[in-house]
Amino acid sequence: MILTGPEIERELGKNIIIEPFDPKRLNPNSYNLTLHDELLIYEEVILDMKRPNRVRRLRVPDSGLVLEPNRIYLGRTVEYTETHNLVPMIEGRSSVGRLGLFVHVTAGVGDIGYKGCWTLEMFAAQPVRIYPGVAICQILFYRPSGDIREYSSAKYQDSRDVVPSRMHLELNPDGQYEDPQLRFPF
Repeated sequence: MILTGPEIERELGKNIIIEPFDPKRLNPNSYNLTLHDELLIYEEVILDMKRPNRVRRLRVPDSGLVLEPNRIYLGRTVEYTETHNLVPMIEGRSSVGRLGLFVHVTAGVGDIGYKGCWTLEMFAAQPVRIYPGVAICQILFYRPSGDIREYSSAKYQDSRDVVPSRMHLELNPDGQYEDPQLRFPF
């Protein structure tokens, strides 16, 4: 079952933490999360799943930044969230989608126990100008059925920054990178 807005508010400080929280962004069954002013873009032409790919950091000025088509932009939410005993899920806002901006290409479902800022995989169908602080997506919460085991992987837990793919850690079991200059401070 999906939590309603009033139920989200009742769970604040217990099973849900949203920092900062603004009651004006509470919806009938979700909460709007906002876009931080930093993005990452990959510098590689071909992305490789078995190694960390180089990234470049961009700042989104108050005057906006135009996202170009055929490029993945990694952003993050301003808000830090924690969810216990509930399944968090983010979805793009329909007003944003109607501009041809896909906010999270594939990773909308979070794990019970996830703590951190959400990394957003953004893709523009045509050039679109974005702004820092805009309500970019919404978080929803579902009550699970069955035994609960909270997310405990260090791969993305407690992130406070934009986090590029760490799939290489799954494909290289020892966690060692081939090129030490490609290590990320995240």
